[in-house]
Amino acid sequence: MALAVRRYRVEGEVQGVGFRWYVREQARTLELAGWVRNEPDGAVVLVAAGEASSLDALERELHLGPRHSTVTSVVRRELTSFDAVDLPPTFMIER
Repeated sequence: MALAVRRYRVEGEVQGVGFRWYVREQARTLELAGWVRNEPDGAVVLVAAGEASSLDALERELHLGPRHSTVTSVVRRELTSFDAVDLPPTFMIER
């Protein structure tokens, strides 16, 4: 199993609607490590590490979001396994 690491930037109505909690629960269910946080410009950014198939599943969930969200854009950037060195062992919400 090869470790994959991805950074996502999600835009739309994604703050104040439980988006970070939604992402955390999805990522933990998929056994991913990483973090999610709100950005000052209204976007949500996250870094996740794990199996590529689990990251693909998370990406599908990012496009859906929780019930009261409206996702207009999900931008993915592939990172290196070196970028996973400082990630928490479980998926966390950063404040």
